[in-house]
Amino acid sequence: MIGTLQPKVLASFYERVFGKEADWNDGTWYGWQVGNTHFTIGAHSEVKGKAKEPQRIIINLETKKVKEEFARIKKDAKAKVIKEPYEMEGGFIATFADPDGNYFQLMTPWENNSSN
Repeated sequence: MIGTLQPKVLASFYERVFGKEADWNDGTWYGWQVGNTHFTIGAHSEVKGKAKEPQRIIINLETKKVKEEFARIKKDAKAKVIKEPYEMEGGFIATFADPDGNYFQLMTPWENNSSN
């Protein structure tokens, strides 16, 4: 969940990021099913202004097409680019900021090579 004073602004932004309208909305609350995760935005009275330490918690969104999705989100959502796509251990990562300054990343899915 992302708490905000501007839920409609963030909802509109994440609609462009996810490429679809929220799966549900209840006035000032919006939710999307994203893979196996539920992503929610809502009004929160204790949130004031932009994120002061946006790198403290970073939302990771997995995609096998990091570079392509990076270009689309940069253009369609007009997201603030924090870091262009770069390679790390055989995958790619790119970092953006949303209108509240929260960071989110596009990441190549991690392959689970453990035998647990």
